[in-house]
Parts: sequence; structure tokens; C-alpha cells
Amino acid sequence: MYSQGVESCYRGAMAQGEVLFEFSQVGRQMRVAAFDAATGVEVIVITPVTATKTQMQQLALAKLRRKLGEGAAPPASPGKFA
Repeated sequence: MYSQGVESCYRGAMAQGEVLFEFSQVGRQMRVAAFDAATGVEVIVITPVTATKTQMQQLALAKLRRKLGEGAAPPASPGKFA
């Protein structure tokens, strides 16, 4: 299915720009890196090698979107401690 080392790099579209995906098999797991081309921000997820390429990309893209959204202001109320 996937070879050892870097398998390939794919380009995907995100609402505000381009995302690059890199797949590397590590044993029975797949290491998927997603890079935002505009900002250079990178995230990495580890998935089962049995997952589909689309599932792997969706997971990595969701993590990247979340990381890019971290620049947003924190909630007004920090909450209460018990």
C-alpha cells in the first residue's frame, strides 16, 4: 500500500489557501504532515495505515485549521475553579 519513507506529497485546497500533505509510513502507522503554504504552519498526525488517504487528509486538515484558529482571542470568561 505505502512504502517506507516519504510516500508522496499532495496539494489540497483550504478556504484561505493551499495545503501540502506529506505521507510517511512508520511501521504499521502513517505519519501525515499538513503544511499551510501561506504561513508555513505545520501539523502532524499519526493514523492507522489501514485508513484511507482521504480520512488521513481530513484529520490532518482539521488539526491544521484548529491550530491556525488558535490566534483568536480567548473567551471573555475564564471559568471558575472548584
